[in-house]
Amino acid sequence: MLSIQNVNQYYGGSHILRDVSLEAKPGQVTVILGRNGVGKTTLLKALMGLVPVRNGSISFEGHSLARATPYQRARAGIGYVPQGREIFARLTVEENLRMGLATRPGGTPIPPETFERFPVLRQMLHRRGGDLSGGQQQQLAIARALAAKPRLLVLDEPTEGIQPSIIKDIGRVIRLLADRGDMAILLVEQYYDFARELADAYVVMERGEVLARGLGKDMEAHGVRQLVAI
Repeated sequence: MLSIQNVNQYYGGSHILRDVSLEAKPGQVTVILGRNGVGKTTLLKALMGLVPVRNGSISFEGHSLARATPYQRARAGIGYVPQGREIFARLTVEENLRMGLATRPGGTPIPPETFERFPVLRQMLHRRGGDLSGGQQQQLAIARALAAKPRLLVLDEPTEGIQPSIIKDIGRVIRLLADRGDMAILLVEQYYDFARELADAYVVMERGEVLARGLGKDMEAHGVRQLVAI
């Protein structure tokens, strides 16, 4: 579904991404791991068209994204949950969810499964996003990305600063989405145990390069915990 091939990205004179290649397949969670500052978030921003790439290719469902704007990438079926959530603090929960429908025809309703996945949001529809706890905001950010029913869901460190009970809820939703078989999930994560539990495939990055890759079930045998330890 998603193919990233030999992508290079520069910031000023710094070479941030170095010939990065990976794939994300439907029905699978592909986890990207690595220490802080190795280029994981930059890679996701390049995928979403938020930063330019010097060379290499990014394609989604067989179509190049080279000339696509962030809006066009979202409209093509890519949902993005950025690091830090970036919800609209002054908008209500309902208004935030409707922002996730911006690429859909006017009048498209909020999918009812939103509240099956994240029941707390139904109770808080009319509360401002900024009044929610960090964990509730993260659930809202994921629900907003899912509102348009993407075929690829991209998440940047969804467990950051979140209490354990909500981490479990988020993990459950991610696994259910992958198990449906029609959605690919690309997950950047530093919480190793969360990543290992969900990963069908993994990629480890170091200094802007892919250091290791393999199947999720082999992460322990391949010593991935040691590779990403601080």
